[in-house]
Amino acid sequence: MIKDIAIDLGTSNVLVYVKDKGIVIEEPSVVAVDKETGKILKVGKEARLLLGRAPGNILAVRPLQDGVISQYDVTLHMIRYLIRRVCGNSFFKPRVMICVPGGITEVEERAVCDAATSAGAKKTYLIEEPLAAAIGAGIDVSKPNGSMIVDIGGGTSDIAVISYGDIVVSDSIKMAGDKMDEAIIKYIRHKYNVLIGEVTAEEIKKTVGAALPLDKEYIVEVKGRCLTEGLPKMISVNSAEIRDALEPIVRSIVTAVRHVVERTPPELVGDISSGGIVMTGAGSLLYGLDRAIENATGIRTYIAENPSTCVAIGTGRSLDNIQVLPEGTINISRMRQQRL
Repeated sequence: MIKDIAIDLGTSNVLVYVKDKGIVIEEPSVVAVDKETGKILKVGKEARLLLGRAPGNILAVRPLQDGVISQYDVTLHMIRYLIRRVCGNSFFKPRVMICVPGGITEVEERAVCDAATSAGAKKTYLIEEPLAAAIGAGIDVSKPNGSMIVDIGGGTSDIAVISYGDIVVSDSIKMAGDKMDEAIIKYIRHKYNVLIGEVTAEEIKKTVGAALPLDKEYIVEVKGRCLTEGLPKMISVNSAEIRDALEPIVRSIVTAVRHVVERTPPELVGDISSGGIVMTGAGSLLYGLDRAIENATGIRTYIAENPSTCVAIGTGRSLDNIQVLPEGTINISRMRQQRL
């Protein structure tokens, strides 16, 4: 019988962690919906295959944008699907812990809690994403020493300084993996007059995307639709062009990290200088991003082991303390104001 589960409800991917078992589900945050009936047809990997390829009567959507719920009903169905897949037809409802970005509002918090409860959770608990990421990266957050985490997901980049089990200084910006994909789409459209889809843009980012110049420049062949003729067209794009397209996003992330460091108490800055800045999230794997942050701050920066799963693992490990955590909304927006 499963009593406690943790969900990393990400903009790009959703991961489910079961206490004493670890991560049991890792799926794209995509849902395929029948336009006429509103029926949920596919969830996860099968739905992602329909992005940009779905027939007219089917709509493949991402129900979460910038780390928060943008389509409540679709998100509810997705959470219900995940809980049923984990718990089966068990009579007992599980307690569910969900991680949320540091920039979430009280209204958005309530939407997450309501969706989880409506989907079958007995009780719902929330944890801030950077805190979960730090725990998942193996940082002992209970110590009074300062630790700095930079979590770059699909919808948001969350930066936080943590000490004695709580966040001291933080920032959350809506500049992350999805904005990188959008930047690549926009660049290719403006320069080559060719339209590409989200999936293609993500592949380009993973293949030749970089925050700093590569040791060797690479060329990738890109297929898209010519906006002038309306016909398929193949173009060659080099890694320097993609780096230029991503530069504004990278600059925003680096600037946000610097601002958090500047607002951090001197004693904690000393701790961070010794321990370094830890990066998590799939977005942290962009080539050279760790060095770009290190160059801007002068603090050693490194990527955690298995960065894509740190948030889910940290949320799951927090299940051990679920009995002392407050149920429902925790008003992160108010706590954020107190940290300023």
